[in-house]
Amino acid sequence: MFIENTTSSLFRKGCIEVVCGSMFSGKTEELIRRLKRARIARLKVEIVKPIIDIRYHKDNVVSHDATEIKAIPVKDSKEIFEKVGQVDVLGIDEAQFFDKGLPKVCEKLARKGIRIIIAGLDMDYNGKPFGPMPALMARAEYVTKVHAICMRCGDLASHSYRKEKKKNLVLLGGKDNYEALCRNCFNSSVKK
Repeated sequence: MFIENTTSSLFRKGCIEVVCGSMFSGKTEELIRRLKRARIARLKVEIVKPIIDIRYHKDNVVSHDATEIKAIPVKDSKEIFEKVGQVDVLGIDEAQFFDKGLPKVCEKLARKGIRIIIAGLDMDYNGKPFGPMPALMARAEYVTKVHAICMRCGDLASHSYRKEKKKNLVLLGGKDNYEALCRNCFNSSVKK
């Protein structure tokens, strides 16, 4: 059987990809890179982000090194269905800030033949699994863990250490609030 158009939704297979790691590891840069490549392939691409993420821009997804892409801010995972039209590829940034319904939403979209690319912190500032990220990684066909460089010793960093002692789980910030640390530096900092 000859298939003339392999991007047709009839023949396209959906999948879930997760890019995870600590702060400053390049998660958002990798998400943007993959979405730009999908656009080069003439695929219809959309990206969503949680409405609370206004650190660098109200509407755009922006990496720490100022790479950016237009996004649709949404209040919760259900709103993704309402705001995103017919797409081939859907990017989701800062997935850790979404509700526990995000994995089911991604599963439904992947079943429709959509490629979902998700970026988010795998651990919170306490070193614990963060939000829906563990469930997303379990459902994903592809998981990429990216690493920052430890800001104290130069080793590979996998932890986001919060400099401020505020107890609330969500504290949006950048280098003023967080440091990327390796396991050893993180553990010695937490003991203090």
